[in-house]
Amino acid sequence: MCAVYILGPERVGTVAKNSDPGYTTEAPEHTYLEDPAALPEEDRRRMLAVGVDAGDTRRSGTFLQMDHSVVHCGVRQEGLEVMGIDEALAGYPWVQDYVWRALDAAQDEFTAYAQDRSRSGYFIRALPGVKAVYPVQACLYLARERLAQCVHNIVIVEEGAELHIITGCASGQRVMSGLHLGVSEFYVKKNAHLTFTMIHNWAEEMEVRPRTAVIVEEGGVFLSNYICLSPVRLLQTNPVAYLRGEGAVARFNTVLVAPPGSFMDVGSQVFLAAERTRAELIARTVTTGGGIINRGLLVGEKAGVKAHLECRGLLLTSDGYIRAIPELEARVAGAELSHEAAVGKIAPEEIEYLMARGLDEDEATATIVRGFLNVRIEGLPEELERQIDRALEVSKVSAM
Repeated sequence: MCAVYILGPERVGTVAKNSDPGYTTEAPEHTYLEDPAALPEEDRRRMLAVGVDAGDTRRSGTFLQMDHSVVHCGVRQEGLEVMGIDEALAGYPWVQDYVWRALDAAQDEFTAYAQDRSRSGYFIRALPGVKAVYPVQACLYLARERLAQCVHNIVIVEEGAELHIITGCASGQRVMSGLHLGVSEFYVKKNAHLTFTMIHNWAEEMEVRPRTAVIVEEGGVFLSNYICLSPVRLLQTNPVAYLRGEGAVARFNTVLVAPPGSFMDVGSQVFLAAERTRAELIARTVTTGGGIINRGLLVGEKAGVKAHLECRGLLLTSDGYIRAIPELEARVAGAELSHEAAVGKIAPEEIEYLMARGLDEDEATATIVRGFLNVRIEGLPEELERQIDRALEVSKVSAM
Protein backbone atom coordinates (compact mmCIF):
# COMPACT_ATOMS: atom_id res chain seq x y z
CA MET A 1 0.00 0.00 0.00
CA CYS A 2 1.21 3.50 -0.73
CA ALA A 3 1.44 6.40 1.70
CA VAL A 4 -1.14 8.66 0.13
CA TYR A 5 -3.49 10.32 2.56
CA ILE A 6 -7.16 11.14 2.30
CA LEU A 7 -7.91 14.76 3.16
CA GLY A 8 -11.09 16.50 4.17
CA PRO A 9 -12.03 19.84 2.60
CA GLU A 10 -10.66 21.79 5.55
CA ARG A 11 -7.20 20.22 5.12
CA VAL A 12 -6.88 20.28 1.38
CA GLY A 13 -3.25 21.40 1.37
CA THR A 14 -1.89 19.36 4.26
CA VAL A 15 -1.12 15.67 4.55
CA ALA A 16 -2.73 14.15 7.60
CA LYS A 17 0.10 11.92 8.77
CA ASN A 18 -2.02 9.57 10.85
CA SER A 19 -4.70 8.92 8.24
CA ASP A 20 -5.38 5.61 6.59
CA PRO A 21 -3.14 5.42 3.49
CA GLY A 22 -6.05 3.91 1.60
CA TYR A 23 -4.66 3.29 -1.88
CA THR A 24 -2.52 0.75 -3.67
CA THR A 25 0.10 1.41 -6.34
CA GLU A 26 -0.13 -2.09 -7.82
CA ALA A 27 -2.19 -2.84 -10.92
CA PRO A 28 -2.08 -5.61 -13.54
CA GLU A 29 -0.60 -4.87 -16.94
CA HIS A 30 -3.15 -4.22 -19.67
CA THR A 31 -2.65 -5.50 -23.21
CA TYR A 32 -1.43 -3.05 -25.83
CA LEU A 33 -3.93 -2.60 -28.67
CA GLU A 34 -2.98 -1.67 -32.22
CA ASP A 35 -6.60 -0.62 -32.76
CA PRO A 36 -8.14 1.30 -29.83
CA ALA A 37 -11.61 0.41 -31.13
CA ALA A 38 -10.88 -3.09 -29.75
CA LEU A 39 -11.40 -1.78 -26.21
CA PRO A 40 -14.47 -3.17 -24.39
CA GLU A 41 -17.63 -1.28 -25.29
CA GLU A 42 -18.20 -0.02 -21.74
CA ASP A 43 -14.70 1.47 -21.54
CA ARG A 44 -15.13 3.13 -24.93
CA ARG A 45 -18.44 4.57 -23.82
CA ARG A 46 -16.95 6.08 -20.69
CA MET A 47 -14.03 7.53 -22.66
CA LEU A 48 -16.45 9.03 -25.15
CA ALA A 49 -18.18 10.83 -22.28
CA VAL A 50 -14.97 12.83 -21.74
CA GLY A 51 -14.41 13.59 -25.42
CA VAL A 52 -12.09 10.71 -26.31
CA ASP A 53 -13.40 8.67 -29.23
CA ALA A 54 -11.47 5.44 -29.75
CA GLY A 55 -12.97 4.96 -33.21
CA ASP A 56 -12.89 8.52 -34.56
CA THR A 57 -10.60 9.13 -37.53
CA ARG A 58 -10.85 12.91 -37.04
CA ARG A 59 -7.93 12.86 -34.66
CA SER A 60 -4.34 13.74 -35.42
CA GLY A 61 -3.15 11.39 -32.71
CA THR A 62 -4.30 9.22 -29.81
CA PHE A 63 -2.85 8.24 -26.44
CA LEU A 64 -4.66 5.86 -24.08
CA GLN A 65 -3.41 4.83 -20.65
CA MET A 66 -5.29 2.39 -18.44
CA ASP A 67 -4.07 2.29 -14.83
CA HIS A 68 -0.25 2.20 -15.32
CA SER A 69 -0.29 0.69 -18.83
CA VAL A 70 -0.10 2.51 -22.15
CA VAL A 71 -2.69 0.56 -24.15
CA HIS A 72 -2.45 2.57 -27.38
CA CYS A 73 -0.58 5.50 -28.90
CA GLY A 74 -0.19 6.69 -32.45
CA VAL A 75 -0.35 9.63 -34.87
CA ARG A 76 -2.07 10.27 -38.19
CA GLN A 77 -0.30 13.48 -39.16
CA GLU A 78 3.34 13.99 -40.03
CA GLY A 79 5.15 16.37 -37.72
CA LEU A 80 3.37 15.26 -34.55
CA GLU A 81 4.71 12.88 -31.91
CA VAL A 82 2.52 11.00 -29.42
CA MET A 83 3.98 8.37 -27.11
CA GLY A 84 4.39 7.34 -23.49
CA ILE A 85 6.78 9.50 -21.49
CA ASP A 86 8.98 6.47 -20.77
CA GLU A 87 9.37 5.81 -24.50
CA ALA A 88 10.16 9.47 -25.11
CA LEU A 89 12.84 9.56 -22.41
CA ALA A 90 14.41 6.40 -23.82
CA GLY A 91 14.39 7.65 -27.42
CA TYR A 92 15.13 11.34 -26.80
CA PRO A 93 17.58 11.90 -23.94
CA TRP A 94 17.00 15.67 -24.26
CA VAL A 95 13.43 15.23 -22.98
CA GLN A 96 14.91 14.88 -19.51
CA ASP A 97 15.71 18.60 -19.67
CA TYR A 98 11.96 19.30 -19.69
CA VAL A 99 11.05 17.05 -16.78
CA TRP A 100 10.46 19.11 -13.61
CA ARG A 101 11.59 22.29 -15.37
CA ALA A 102 8.25 24.14 -15.18
CA LEU A 103 7.21 22.55 -11.87
CA ASP A 104 9.13 22.15 -8.64
CA ALA A 105 8.86 18.57 -7.43
CA ALA A 106 9.18 19.81 -3.86
CA GLN A 107 6.31 22.33 -4.05
CA ASP A 108 3.99 20.12 -1.98
CA GLU A 109 3.54 16.58 -0.67
CA PHE A 110 1.78 15.43 -3.81
CA THR A 111 4.35 16.53 -6.37
CA ALA A 112 7.02 14.95 -4.20
CA TYR A 113 5.02 11.75 -4.08
CA ALA A 114 4.54 11.78 -7.86
CA GLN A 115 8.25 12.32 -8.47
CA ASP A 116 9.03 9.00 -6.81
CA ARG A 117 6.07 6.96 -8.03
CA SER A 118 4.79 8.23 -11.38
CA ARG A 119 4.09 5.45 -13.87
CA SER A 120 4.02 6.56 -17.48
CA GLY A 121 1.95 9.49 -18.76
CA TYR A 122 2.02 11.03 -22.23
CA PHE A 123 4.56 12.90 -24.34
CA ILE A 124 3.01 15.03 -27.08
CA ARG A 125 5.03 17.25 -29.39
CA ALA A 126 4.32 19.38 -32.45
CA LEU A 127 7.44 19.98 -34.55
CA PRO A 128 8.35 23.53 -35.68
CA GLY A 129 5.77 25.10 -37.98
CA VAL A 130 3.40 22.11 -37.92
CA LYS A 131 -0.29 22.93 -37.63
CA ALA A 132 -2.46 20.06 -36.42
CA VAL A 133 -5.43 19.46 -38.71
CA TYR A 134 -7.45 17.69 -36.01
CA PRO A 135 -7.06 17.53 -32.22
CA VAL A 136 -4.77 15.04 -30.53
CA GLN A 137 -6.69 13.08 -27.89
CA ALA A 138 -5.37 11.53 -24.69
CA CYS A 139 -7.19 9.50 -22.04
CA LEU A 140 -5.97 8.65 -18.54
CA TYR A 141 -8.30 5.89 -17.36
CA LEU A 142 -8.57 4.28 -13.94
CA ALA A 143 -9.76 0.67 -14.15
CA ARG A 144 -8.71 -0.72 -10.76
CA GLU A 145 -10.51 0.07 -7.51
CA ARG A 146 -8.51 2.15 -4.98
CA LEU A 147 -5.52 2.55 -7.27
CA ALA A 148 -3.15 5.52 -6.93
CA GLN A 149 -2.55 6.52 -10.55
CA CYS A 150 0.42 8.90 -10.71
CA VAL A 151 1.48 10.12 -14.16
CA HIS A 152 3.87 12.68 -15.60
CA ASN A 153 2.92 14.38 -18.88
CA ILE A 154 5.06 16.58 -21.12
CA VAL A 155 3.69 18.67 -24.01
CA ILE A 156 5.99 20.67 -26.30
CA VAL A 157 4.68 22.92 -29.06
CA GLU A 158 7.70 24.03 -31.04
CA GLU A 159 8.18 27.43 -32.68
CA GLY A 160 5.34 28.45 -34.99
CA ALA A 161 3.36 25.23 -34.45
CA GLU A 162 -0.33 24.91 -33.59
CA LEU A 163 -1.78 22.06 -31.57
CA HIS A 164 -5.16 21.19 -30.07
CA ILE A 165 -5.36 18.54 -27.35
CA ILE A 166 -8.43 16.92 -25.79
CA THR A 167 -7.59 15.11 -22.56
CA GLY A 168 -10.28 13.00 -20.96
CA CYS A 169 -9.82 11.58 -17.46
CA ALA A 170 -12.27 8.92 -16.30
CA SER A 171 -12.77 5.86 -14.14
CA GLY A 172 -14.26 2.48 -15.03
CA GLN A 173 -17.87 1.56 -14.31
CA ARG A 174 -16.96 -0.68 -11.36
CA VAL A 175 -14.45 1.75 -9.84
CA MET A 176 -15.82 3.69 -6.88
CA SER A 177 -12.68 5.23 -5.39
CA GLY A 178 -9.03 5.93 -6.10
CA LEU A 179 -6.42 8.64 -6.47
CA HIS A 180 -5.37 10.42 -9.67
CA LEU A 181 -2.26 12.57 -9.37
CA GLY A 182 -1.31 13.95 -12.77
CA VAL A 183 1.78 16.13 -13.17
CA SER A 184 1.70 18.03 -16.48
CA GLU A 185 4.28 20.43 -17.94
CA PHE A 186 3.55 22.46 -21.07
CA TYR A 187 6.11 24.33 -23.17
CA VAL A 188 4.72 26.74 -25.76
CA LYS A 189 7.58 28.08 -27.87
CA LYS A 190 7.90 31.31 -29.86
CA ASN A 191 4.74 32.13 -31.87
CA ALA A 192 3.26 28.70 -31.09
CA HIS A 193 -0.37 28.08 -30.14
CA LEU A 194 -1.73 25.40 -27.82
CA THR A 195 -5.40 24.81 -27.02
CA PHE A 196 -5.79 22.31 -24.19
CA THR A 197 -9.21 21.02 -23.15
CA MET A 198 -9.48 18.70 -20.16
CA ILE A 199 -12.75 16.97 -19.28
CA HIS A 200 -13.08 14.97 -16.04
CA ASN A 201 -15.64 12.24 -15.27
CA TRP A 202 -14.61 10.39 -12.13
CA ALA A 203 -16.27 8.09 -9.62
CA GLU A 204 -17.97 9.72 -6.64
CA GLU A 205 -15.27 8.70 -4.14
CA MET A 206 -12.26 9.72 -6.25
CA GLU A 207 -9.51 12.03 -5.01
CA VAL A 208 -8.08 14.03 -7.93
CA ARG A 209 -5.03 16.31 -7.65
CA PRO A 210 -3.63 17.53 -10.98
CA ARG A 211 -0.44 19.60 -10.82
CA THR A 212 0.16 21.72 -13.93
CA ALA A 213 2.61 24.40 -15.07
CA VAL A 214 2.98 26.17 -18.40
CA ILE A 215 5.84 28.20 -19.88
CA VAL A 216 4.88 30.46 -22.79
CA GLU A 217 7.56 32.14 -24.89
CA GLU A 218 7.45 35.23 -27.13
CA GLY A 219 4.24 35.54 -29.12
CA GLY A 220 2.98 32.19 -27.82
CA VAL A 221 -0.65 31.50 -26.90
CA PHE A 222 -1.93 29.01 -24.33
CA LEU A 223 -5.69 28.43 -24.08
CA SER A 224 -6.91 26.09 -21.33
CA ASN A 225 -10.47 24.77 -20.93
CA TYR A 226 -11.07 22.75 -17.76
CA ILE A 227 -14.43 21.00 -17.30
CA CYS A 228 -15.72 18.85 -14.44
CA LEU A 229 -19.47 18.27 -14.38
CA SER A 230 -19.73 14.98 -12.51
CA PRO A 231 -19.43 13.98 -8.81
CA VAL A 232 -15.96 13.67 -7.28
CA ARG A 233 -15.13 13.45 -3.59
CA LEU A 234 -12.15 15.79 -3.81
CA LEU A 235 -10.76 17.80 -6.71
CA GLN A 236 -7.85 20.11 -5.99
CA THR A 237 -5.78 21.88 -8.63
CA ASN A 238 -4.28 25.31 -9.22
CA PRO A 239 -2.35 25.39 -12.54
CA VAL A 240 0.15 28.15 -13.18
CA ALA A 241 1.28 29.82 -16.41
CA TYR A 242 4.50 31.79 -16.76
CA LEU A 243 4.40 34.29 -19.63
CA ARG A 244 8.12 34.76 -20.21
CA GLY A 245 8.20 36.08 -23.76
CA GLU A 246 7.05 39.43 -25.09
CA GLY A 247 3.46 39.36 -26.30
CA ALA A 248 2.67 35.95 -24.77
CA VAL A 249 -0.97 35.20 -23.95
CA ALA A 250 -2.71 32.82 -21.52
CA ARG A 251 -6.43 32.17 -21.06
CA PHE A 252 -7.94 29.80 -18.52
CA ASN A 253 -11.62 28.89 -18.81
CA THR A 254 -13.05 26.75 -16.00
CA VAL A 255 -16.50 25.13 -15.82
CA LEU A 256 -17.46 23.22 -12.64
CA VAL A 257 -20.61 21.55 -11.32
CA ALA A 258 -20.42 20.27 -7.72
CA PRO A 259 -23.15 17.75 -6.77
CA PRO A 260 -23.80 16.78 -3.12
CA GLY A 261 -20.76 15.15 -1.51
CA SER A 262 -18.26 16.80 -3.88
CA PHE A 263 -15.60 19.29 -2.86
CA MET A 264 -13.72 21.21 -5.55
CA ASP A 265 -10.82 23.56 -4.79
CA VAL A 266 -9.86 24.81 -8.24
CA GLY A 267 -8.00 27.86 -9.47
CA SER A 268 -5.50 29.20 -11.95
CA GLN A 269 -2.51 31.52 -11.77
CA VAL A 270 -0.69 33.62 -14.35
CA PHE A 271 2.61 35.44 -13.92
CA LEU A 272 2.96 38.17 -16.57
CA ALA A 273 6.74 38.39 -16.64
CA ALA A 274 7.39 40.02 -20.04
CA GLU A 275 6.28 43.12 -21.88
CA ARG A 276 2.90 43.20 -23.69
CA THR A 277 1.76 39.93 -22.12
CA ARG A 278 -1.97 39.32 -21.66
CA ALA A 279 -4.05 36.97 -19.53
CA GLU A 280 -7.68 36.17 -18.83
CA LEU A 281 -9.11 33.85 -16.17
CA ILE A 282 -12.82 33.01 -16.54
CA ALA A 283 -14.65 30.64 -14.19
CA ARG A 284 -18.26 29.43 -14.16
CA THR A 285 -19.21 27.32 -11.15
CA VAL A 286 -22.50 25.72 -10.10
CA THR A 287 -23.27 23.87 -6.88
CA THR A 288 -26.21 21.50 -6.52
CA GLY A 289 -25.13 20.63 -2.97
CA GLY A 290 -21.32 20.38 -3.03
CA GLY A 291 -18.61 22.81 -2.00
CA ILE A 292 -16.51 24.93 -4.38
CA ILE A 293 -13.51 27.14 -3.75
CA ASN A 294 -12.66 29.11 -6.87
CA ARG A 295 -9.23 30.75 -6.82
CA GLY A 296 -7.55 33.10 -9.25
CA LEU A 297 -4.21 34.90 -9.13
CA LEU A 298 -2.78 37.44 -11.56
CA VAL A 299 0.73 38.78 -11.01
CA GLY A 300 1.91 41.71 -13.14
CA GLU A 301 5.70 41.93 -13.25
CA LYS A 302 6.12 44.40 -16.15
CA ALA A 303 4.59 47.79 -16.91
CA GLY A 304 1.88 47.70 -19.58
CA VAL A 305 0.80 44.11 -19.06
CA LYS A 306 -2.98 43.55 -19.01
CA ALA A 307 -5.03 40.83 -17.34
CA HIS A 308 -8.57 40.21 -16.14
CA LEU A 309 -10.08 37.68 -13.75
CA GLU A 310 -13.78 36.80 -13.61
CA CYS A 311 -15.42 34.37 -11.15
CA ARG A 312 -19.16 33.71 -11.33
CA GLY A 313 -20.97 31.18 -9.17
CA LEU A 314 -24.54 29.88 -9.12
CA LEU A 315 -26.12 28.17 -6.09
CA LEU A 316 -29.03 25.88 -6.91
CA THR A 317 -29.51 24.75 -3.31
CA SER A 318 -28.79 26.12 0.16
CA ASP A 319 -26.90 22.92 1.02
CA GLY A 320 -23.87 23.82 -1.12
CA TYR A 321 -21.50 26.76 -1.07
CA ILE A 322 -19.15 28.66 -3.36
CA ARG A 323 -16.19 30.72 -2.16
CA ALA A 324 -14.47 32.98 -4.68
CA ILE A 325 -10.89 34.08 -3.93
CA PRO A 326 -9.63 36.47 -6.63
CA GLU A 327 -6.14 37.94 -6.13
CA LEU A 328 -4.31 40.67 -8.03
CA GLU A 329 -0.66 41.51 -7.45
CA ALA A 330 1.06 44.34 -9.30
CA ARG A 331 4.81 44.34 -8.76
CA VAL A 332 5.50 47.39 -10.92
CA ALA A 333 3.68 50.61 -11.70
CA GLY A 334 1.67 50.45 -14.91
CA ALA A 335 0.48 46.84 -14.72
CA GLU A 336 -3.26 46.77 -15.54
CA LEU A 337 -5.03 44.05 -13.58
CA SER A 338 -8.76 43.77 -12.91
CA HIS A 339 -11.28 41.32 -11.49
CA GLU A 340 -14.98 40.76 -10.87
CA ALA A 341 -16.63 38.09 -8.77
CA ALA A 342 -20.28 37.26 -8.18
CA VAL A 343 -22.08 34.39 -6.44
CA GLY A 344 -25.86 34.09 -6.25
CA LYS A 345 -29.02 32.13 -6.94
CA ILE A 346 -31.30 32.00 -9.97
CA ALA A 347 -33.70 34.92 -9.86
CA PRO A 348 -37.34 33.74 -9.50
CA GLU A 349 -38.45 36.07 -12.28
CA GLU A 350 -36.10 34.30 -14.71
CA ILE A 351 -37.77 30.95 -14.02
CA GLU A 352 -41.23 32.52 -14.15
CA TYR A 353 -40.44 34.09 -17.51
CA LEU A 354 -39.51 30.73 -19.04
CA MET A 355 -42.43 28.91 -17.41
CA ALA A 356 -44.78 31.47 -18.94
CA ARG A 357 -43.47 30.31 -22.29
CA GLY A 358 -44.34 26.66 -21.75
CA LEU A 359 -41.41 25.17 -19.80
CA ASP A 360 -41.94 23.46 -16.48
CA GLU A 361 -39.80 24.52 -13.50
CA ASP A 362 -37.11 21.86 -14.00
CA GLU A 363 -36.81 22.65 -17.71
CA ALA A 364 -36.61 26.37 -16.97
CA THR A 365 -33.87 25.82 -14.37
CA ALA A 366 -31.91 23.58 -16.74
CA THR A 367 -32.13 26.17 -19.53
CA ILE A 368 -30.76 28.90 -17.25
CA VAL A 369 -27.95 26.66 -15.99
CA ARG A 370 -26.94 25.67 -19.50
CA GLY A 371 -26.79 29.30 -20.50
CA PHE A 372 -24.73 30.11 -17.41
CA LEU A 373 -22.28 27.32 -18.27
CA ASN A 374 -21.99 28.49 -21.86
CA VAL A 375 -18.43 27.77 -22.91
CA ARG A 376 -18.54 29.31 -26.37
CA ILE A 377 -15.05 30.71 -26.27
CA GLU A 378 -13.65 32.89 -29.03
CA GLY A 379 -10.99 31.02 -30.97
CA LEU A 380 -12.01 27.57 -29.72
CA PRO A 381 -11.87 25.02 -32.57
CA GLU A 382 -15.26 23.75 -33.72
CA GLU A 383 -14.28 20.16 -32.96
CA LEU A 384 -13.53 21.03 -29.33
CA GLU A 385 -16.85 22.84 -28.99
CA ARG A 386 -18.64 19.68 -30.05
CA GLN A 387 -16.78 17.63 -27.45
CA ILE A 388 -17.67 20.10 -24.69
CA ASP A 389 -21.32 20.04 -25.76
CA ARG A 390 -21.22 16.25 -25.56
CA ALA A 391 -19.77 16.39 -22.05
CA LEU A 392 -22.49 18.81 -20.96
CA GLU A 393 -25.11 16.40 -22.26
CA VAL A 394 -23.61 13.40 -20.49
CA SER A 395 -23.22 15.35 -17.26
CA LYS A 396 -27.03 15.33 -16.85
CA VAL A 397 -27.08 19.04 -16.18
CA SER A 398 -30.49 18.96 -17.83
CA ALA A 399 -31.80 16.86 -14.93
CA MET A 400 -31.13 19.54 -12.29
